[in-house]
Amino acid sequence: MPEPRIVVVGGGHTGLTLALRLQSQLGPDEARITVIDPQPHMTYQPFLPEAAAGSLEPRHVVVPLREALRSSEVLTARVSEIDAQRQRLQLTLCDGQDEEIDYDVLAVVPGSISKALPIPGLAEQGVGFKTIGEAIYLRNHVLSRLDIAASTDDEELRRRLLTFVFVGGGYAGIEALAELESMARYAIRDHSGLREADMRWVLVEAMDRIMPEVSRPMGEYTRGILADRGIEVKLNTTVESFADGHVRLSDGEEFDTGTVCWTAGVKPNPVLEHSDLPRDEGGRVRCSPDLRVDGTRNVFTAGDCAAVPDLTSSDPDAICGPSAQHAVRQARVLADNVVSHLRGAALRDYRHRYAGSVAGLGLFQGAAEVYGIKLKGFPAWLLHRVYHLAKMPTLSRKARIAGDWLMELPFRRQTVALGELHDPRSEFVKAAETRGQPSQRDQAS
Repeated sequence: MPEPRIVVVGGGHTGLTLALRLQSQLGPDEARITVIDPQPHMTYQPFLPEAAAGSLEPRHVVVPLREALRSSEVLTARVSEIDAQRQRLQLTLCDGQDEEIDYDVLAVVPGSISKALPIPGLAEQGVGFKTIGEAIYLRNHVLSRLDIAASTDDEELRRRLLTFVFVGGGYAGIEALAELESMARYAIRDHSGLREADMRWVLVEAMDRIMPEVSRPMGEYTRGILADRGIEVKLNTTVESFADGHVRLSDGEEFDTGTVCWTAGVKPNPVLEHSDLPRDEGGRVRCSPDLRVDGTRNVFTAGDCAAVPDLTSSDPDAICGPSAQHAVRQARVLADNVVSHLRGAALRDYRHRYAGSVAGLGLFQGAAEVYGIKLKGFPAWLLHRVYHLAKMPTLSRKARIAGDWLMELPFRRQTVALGELHDPRSEFVKAAETRGQPSQRDQAS
């Protein structure tokens, strides 16, 4: 009898944690594990702000799936359709070819993507903060704005270049803003003619507070830290337009900017729109507390894309929030339940009371609230680093990250823009066009 095939859709933190646990619990001939993701690596998103700020080497905050999952099959492909009725998946491979695969057990954990709104100019001006590519692009972009501003005498252009706008006051937006502002404040010392006061950093948040993940006093403390650094925090405010880099806010203020970072919420991965799985009004997959998808026998889900009932809440309709803390713990329960399903044992429910959050706010500054205990400044910053280092998958990545931090002690931060990384063929294309030869870009069009 052929061994059953377990297919994991998604190689993010939830998918990798799930696959690693399945590898450790299943015998070599007990099941075949297949992990499918468009990227060949997992990105540890809590470390993206430090990678953007230059505290961590970008390669060290990603885990190659094939390196970590040596006992599993890894397919670098995009799932284009999930047919739970026929127990079949439609894939689009890297070369554009389509392929179908069958499964015996399916784990749907593709995570979430940035939730963009139909605001004029956002698609042209904005960049998210969910991937390593976005984080490094923002780093290079911010540093290049300093370089250009230091090279021009046009005051209006300089003011535009040195105005940085972040939309979304959750943890992702606050950490990205704080780390990049800290980096820019450090880098501007090497730019003659520029001062820290020349930069303008603006955070726009539609709610009446920032960091809703922690108590209001801790949110106010964080807001105070940002204000002390000259960062403008605009609450109860939305953006009406980014057209042509001109920002128009709901409070009537208007100004120009050269940088827009969008971290205002997430939505479930679009692959769920091409499936026959039941979803709630927010687009997340409906499931029972044991993480089995409603109406199915062999399909499971977890993480940001799943509407997992929160058994610790007094509200019977409450579901777990889309946080890394829940996602990783759900992945472990999901793995145990998949193993139990294969062996005919009883499944267990997911139950976890939210422990709190930790945030880094730039070098030596942080805010944390864990089990009601509040930490500020250096202790919170240190806890942030220790906690996430412990949660980083694989010993190899833990060691590399610790090494990056130790190298910060005797040496200065590296603040250099490598913008050519984003368009490495630009000079080659220019040379071809100068000779009058059509480039491949022209031929393709």
